[in-house]
Formats: sequence, C-alpha cells, structure tokens
Amino acid sequence: MNRINESRVTEFFLLGLSHSQDQKMPLFALFFLMYLVTLLGNALIVAVIVSSQELHNPMYFFLGNLSFVDICFSSVTAPLMLNNLFWDRKSISFEGCISQLFFLFCTASMECFVLAIMAYDRLVAINNPLRYLSIMHRTMCLALIVFSWTFTSLHSLLHISIVSSMKFCGPNKIHEYFCDLPPLLALSCSDTSQYDLLVFTEGSFVTMSPFVFVVISYARILNAILKIQSSIGKYQAFSTCSSHLTSVGLFFGTIFFTYFRPSSSDSLEENRSVTVVYSVLTPLLNPFIYSLRNQQIKVAVNKIYHRMLRTDVKDICKKKIL
Repeated sequence: MNRINESRVTEFFLLGLSHSQDQKMPLFALFFLMYLVTLLGNALIVAVIVSSQELHNPMYFFLGNLSFVDICFSSVTAPLMLNNLFWDRKSISFEGCISQLFFLFCTASMECFVLAIMAYDRLVAINNPLRYLSIMHRTMCLALIVFSWTFTSLHSLLHISIVSSMKFCGPNKIHEYFCDLPPLLALSCSDTSQYDLLVFTEGSFVTMSPFVFVVISYARILNAILKIQSSIGKYQAFSTCSSHLTSVGLFFGTIFFTYFRPSSSDSLEENRSVTVVYSVLTPLLNPFIYSLRNQQIKVAVNKIYHRMLRTDVKDICKKKIL
C-alpha cells in the first residue's frame, strides 16, 4: 500500500442506504436482525460439524468452510453499515477504506471458490461413489481450501496495491454503505482505464471460472439425477440442486452486475440495492439452503441439544443432592 500519503483525500463519506432520518432506525433493526441470524446460523453450522464425529467427512468439511467464509464476508460490511445507521457516522479513513476493500475482495472471491469446490465434491460423490473417499481424501480437501485462501489473498493484494496507489483529489462521497470498488474508482482523479481492463480480465477470470465450473458440475449432476428410477429420489435431488443453484445464481449474478459492466452515475445508484443481495442476503440464506435443510445436520443438532439437556438435568440433580 505504498504512496497512500500522496493522496489528498484522507477520508471518505459513505452515503449509506437511505438519506431519510425516519428510515434509519427501521433499517438498523432489519439489518441488525439479519446480521445476527447470519452469525448465529453459520456459527451453529460450524459448531455442529466440528463437534459431531459423524459429520467429519469432505461434504461437511466444505459446508463448515462455507459457513466460516459467510461469517467473515458479512462481518466485512455489516458492522460498519449498522454503525453508520445507528450513530449516523458516515466517515471512514482512507486506510480503513482500503483495508475493507481488501477483505471484501478476499472473502467474496473465497465464497466463489468454496461454492465451486462444493459443486465438485457433489459431482464426485454422485458420479464416482465407490472412489469418492479415495479422491476427496483429507489431504486433498485441505489442499483445496489452503490453495483457495492463498490465491484469493494474492488476488486481493494485487487489486488493493493498484487502488491504493491511485490519486483521490476529491470529491470523497461514496454512493454505498461500505467501500466498494465501482464507486471508489469513480472518485479517482487518476486514469483508471488500464485498471478497468484488469478488472474485466483477471477479475472476471477469478469469478467466472468458479461460476462456469459450478454450472458444468451441476449440469452433470442433473444428468445423473435423470437416470434415477425412483420419482421420489428424483424430486429430492432436483429440490436440493435447484435450491443450491438459486443461491449460486443470486451470488454470482449480483457480483457480475456490480463489477463487470460500464460504470455511470445511474449504475452507482442501482449498485446500492444490488450489493445488499450478495453482501447481506446470500450469507443469511446459505445456512438454510445448504445446511439446515440437511437431514444429517438436523439429527446432529438434535443430538447436541439432548446431550446439553441431559447435562443440565444432571447438574440440577447434583445441586439438589448437595
């Protein structure tokens, strides 16, 4: 992040979701509830998978990682948005904006990669059930996650090093509730044409590759499902795949809409509502779509609940005896 001190702008002002004072408290209550459910839902999935021995397999390992990424992803933007709505503090330092942009890029890209890995995992499980555990062994699962975190971190560092070297001479009002790339580039007084090209090439490759991989994987999965004789089995498989594809479509669709189209003053206004979908709504829905509808997760949650209940009863009985 060199040359930051050369920038004339030392802070930015986030215009937020609404300019109306009457709407701020209802919006704060709504997004606070959504953020709380996101944290609790994803944290529950991680805790259940870690504590349940029967869920220690590749599928749930990746589900746990998706929940962890969703916690990180939503925590990049939601706390600042809630702070701005409640306290009406809209300023963020230049360094804080750049840092938020780095973690946004990293966690959003990681979400893309984890979704692609999960699609591959399901493809192997359905098409090669006998070789599933030999293909998706522990070393392979860890290698896929470590590679993804490393690659997305380097990807984010590349973009942040370029953005932080740009000059921002003013104005300094960002048409968003967090520091996002399109409105930030609109404020730069540097020539951003070459960087725009980088976004459309390297950036689109990073997001488009997982998306294409997910589509191809689910197409092959659906093809395998069509060969299932049982109508009930077909319905359950189609239901699962359709819900997964809905989540994938929402996330990738809003990413493409936000970052890979020509920017204008009108598009910046539209982006404010679209970014809510991928930054707030998708992490909220993922636990319900991928995990909490899963029968094994439900059984594991019930076991943990009854185990805790028995422990509480035993403690109460001991206290009464003493």
